[in-house]
Amino acid sequence: MGTVVLGTGSCLPERILTNLELETIVDTSAEWIRSRTGIESRHIGGRGEQTYQLATNAAKKALAAAGVSAKELGLIVVGTISSHMLMPSSACFVQSELGAENAFAYDLNAACSGFLYGLDLADKYIRTDHSMKILVIGAETLSGRLNWQDRNTCILFGDGAGAAVLGHSDSERGLIDSNHRSDGSLWDLLYMHAPESLNPDLLVAGNSGAYIQMEGREVFKHAVRAMEDSVRGLLQKQNIDINAIDFVIPHQANMRILNNLIDRLDIPLRKVFINVSKYGNTSAASIPIALDEANRHGLIAEGDTVLFCSFGGGFTWGATLIKW
Repeated sequence: MGTVVLGTGSCLPERILTNLELETIVDTSAEWIRSRTGIESRHIGGRGEQTYQLATNAAKKALAAAGVSAKELGLIVVGTISSHMLMPSSACFVQSELGAENAFAYDLNAACSGFLYGLDLADKYIRTDHSMKILVIGAETLSGRLNWQDRNTCILFGDGAGAAVLGHSDSERGLIDSNHRSDGSLWDLLYMHAPESLNPDLLVAGNSGAYIQMEGREVFKHAVRAMEDSVRGLLQKQNIDINAIDFVIPHQANMRILNNLIDRLDIPLRKVFINVSKYGNTSAASIPIALDEANRHGLIAEGDTVLFCSFGGGFTWGATLIKW
């Protein structure tokens, strides 16, 4: 018995920005982007597509798939680093939009690991109270947090939201375990400043703006190693052989990271779900969008052992196992 996914949903903005279009924005080429990242397009938010609005639409689909009403929710957690306001949280806006009057709500800032951290939190709540229904969302509008003249970052990221409704089951299905880590000492390899302080004594030196800044080569090295270690540590803890994993949904960072991770873990490509070419890196939304897509295409069977793994700014990283 354990915490199970009752339903999934996702929402992508209408506008699609292709690599060819990026050629007109920044000094790059469509072929360079594709060969370096595996990304061919990404979705970009427009009017009526704020982070909480994408999150709300994904949540509605997840609730419908789960057969759960908004009033049944006890908690809403939104993983995001791109909420359109610092206060209230995106989760509070989602709660209001859904009419989830019985839920409390908050955001979780763990960058690309936000959804997995949210799953772990939800599992702890549900193990304490089996009656709880929890909505976990990853949602981002990173297009508003990019320097569009920096080809090292603006080509990578996209907007979107994914959601999952979680509850308790008396069956053998459920969340098996998680293995999460962080290392704040490496923050300066991948970070985003806040807007400048209005208190002059609290101004941060070198604050060039509230957009993503990244040392790509260093992040690559840390990301592959960290995800591999978290996966192997989790499998060892649970005494599960990697060959027993039926399906893998990794964070969709870029194909170089994914290919290296797959090689190091020695996982058959047929077991790994990849959609980064269509959406780019959507940070906390990456895994739940992929999960919903895989789920709705019937790629995950009941009883499958599903592995998730992620890495993001902070640094934050981790892995989660679920018996589907």
